[in-house]
Amino acid sequence: MNSAKIVGLGKYVPPKVLTNADLEKMVDTSDEWISTRTGIKERHIVKKGEATSDLAYEAAKQALKHSQIKAKNLDLIIVATITPDTQFPSTACYLQSYLGAKNAACFDISAACAGFPYALAMAWQFLKSGFYRNTLVIGAEVLTSITDWEDRSTCVLFGDGAGAAVLVPCRAKTGILNCYLGGDGSLGDMLILPAGGSRRPATQETIKKRLHYIKMRGNEVFKIAVRIMVDTAKKTLAGCDLTTKDIDLLVPHQANSRIINAVAKRLDLSSQQVFVNIDRYGNMSSASSAIALCEAYEEGRIKKGNIVVLDAFGGGIVWGGCAIKWA
Repeated sequence: MNSAKIVGLGKYVPPKVLTNADLEKMVDTSDEWISTRTGIKERHIVKKGEATSDLAYEAAKQALKHSQIKAKNLDLIIVATITPDTQFPSTACYLQSYLGAKNAACFDISAACAGFPYALAMAWQFLKSGFYRNTLVIGAEVLTSITDWEDRSTCVLFGDGAGAAVLVPCRAKTGILNCYLGGDGSLGDMLILPAGGSRRPATQETIKKRLHYIKMRGNEVFKIAVRIMVDTAKKTLAGCDLTTKDIDLLVPHQANSRIINAVAKRLDLSSQQVFVNIDRYGNMSSASSAIALCEAYEEGRIKKGNIVVLDAFGGGIVWGGCAIKWA
């Protein structure tokens, strides 16, 4: 037993939907502008008082039910998020309490949109080493809590949601075959939440300047995202002696349909080989890959023996990929 496989998946998005038509009433934008440039038609947003752990809890319950593993038998909970309920305790601690998973270690990781592949890679290492067995991995975000609704260039992009996966040990050559992670901190200011940390604690000035909201240099992000995601997919596969010709389904981070299309073209993949749901959810950061993987499975796009590749890129700048032989 020196690998790990996914035995349960779950997802949750809040019921409230914010359409492009709704956004037309809030900022100077249009459905045509948003759809053409991003591929997004609508996104789901939380109700007042709803936090990241609440979304994570709903997704986790589904994944545990699917896996037939009880919460009390979990050894580890990892939550990938950039919108934790609180700086501390971690969102994973809140989730552990909600689930009654009293035997599980728990912590959060911050890898922005690449959070879910990063968390899967960590779980894979814990399980294949024998350190833990039953592990719950979550990608969950309430991005609307850090969205500037006065910034027409970014407020159209983001939504809220959570996706979950339960992993257990398995034999080599099945389950997770390889993970590839990377980063370039010199590009960190390209996509950033400037204030609220120890560098720039909250003050009247930071609030006035709206520095507690996402700031992004969109054109620059687009240019490097395609190149990095193509490279990530290739290196992830090369690490387990596969090539892009072996891909049955690519599950890319759902940031922008133009980025996804460009990546697919450079990898020589057909539309049937790429899963896309950005039109219904927008960019949910770490939750995007998790929810997309769950939906792809639910829709029958993933079969036993298929090679599935997760490919994500996000603020940091960080990137991550996972190659999975579905078991």
